[in-house]
Amino acid sequence: MKITINDVAKYAGVSIKTVSRVTNKEPSVRQATIDKVNAAIAALNYQPNVAARNLASTSAYVIGFIYDNPNAYYIIDMQNGILSACKDKGFELLIHPCNAKSDNICEELTNMVKQSRLAGLVLTPPMSEDPKILAALDAIGANYVRIIAGEQIQDDLGLTVLVNDKHGAIAITEHLIQQGHHNIAFLSGDHGHESTKARLEGYLYALEKNKISVNPKWILDGEYSFESGVNGANSLIKLNERPTAVVACNDEIAAGALFAARLAGLDIPNDLSIVGFEDSPFSRQTWPKLTTVHQPNIEIARVATDLLIDKHRKCNDISATVFTPTPVIRDSTSTRA
Repeated sequence: MKITINDVAKYAGVSIKTVSRVTNKEPSVRQATIDKVNAAIAALNYQPNVAARNLASTSAYVIGFIYDNPNAYYIIDMQNGILSACKDKGFELLIHPCNAKSDNICEELTNMVKQSRLAGLVLTPPMSEDPKILAALDAIGANYVRIIAGEQIQDDLGLTVLVNDKHGAIAITEHLIQQGHHNIAFLSGDHGHESTKARLEGYLYALEKNKISVNPKWILDGEYSFESGVNGANSLIKLNERPTAVVACNDEIAAGALFAARLAGLDIPNDLSIVGFEDSPFSRQTWPKLTTVHQPNIEIARVATDLLIDKHRKCNDISATVFTPTPVIRDSTSTRA
């Protein structure tokens, strides 16, 4: 016979509503009550039906993760961070990949929110930075948290997790400068991402701060991909005046640049130092391993989801927080003789 919530309530000597509050991990339930209900759940081997709970309840218990990003490692980290927070608070995760450049992206997302009855959305770039998408979600009263590049919390940001990409880029560029490099190139990611702009700003700021002139030929547009790093490095290698170091906008680009440089017969790091950004598995799978900037994507996603769920439950006044990436020094950089 299937065990129901009624059976758990009777066994624990509490109301059905109390069992629901415990299984939904709502705040303000006494620990003694939580222990009593959990003991009944364990004794009866009760398995809550999440779909039925979402349909029957006046509250929603599903968080949506919306993304358009070619970096599988980034997506997996985000997914794991969101899932960790959802499990801790009794929520489920709905994953929705999409094309941010689609003509009907606003309609697609608003329809998904309505049909799936979501408690909220975790938005990552470029959706989290698109005013049209945000306006469409606001128009239907959707709850969402944005993960975006930024340095300071501002009142008009809404529910937001900021990643201080500019600071990380300054720090990693200054690492190269401290090693004696003055001829430093920059391989860009997609300009549709604010992180690209912030990382470029950090690179330029570090050069200006250290009175190093900027060579426009060493700043190359690209995408957040391995192939973009290969193409960028090949372009730099062909120049008569070559840089001695490269700041890549992420680890995929850096890995591609390293691959191309080694294929061209360059010694890394003695002939060319290369740094990445994000500290993804790419940075540890190359040879030599990449010096990079650690960006704790799992923790960023978990905190963003916590903020979203707390807002949904109206139990937290915190609306924004900032993460500051920091350099991780490995073997792809060396002192310039």
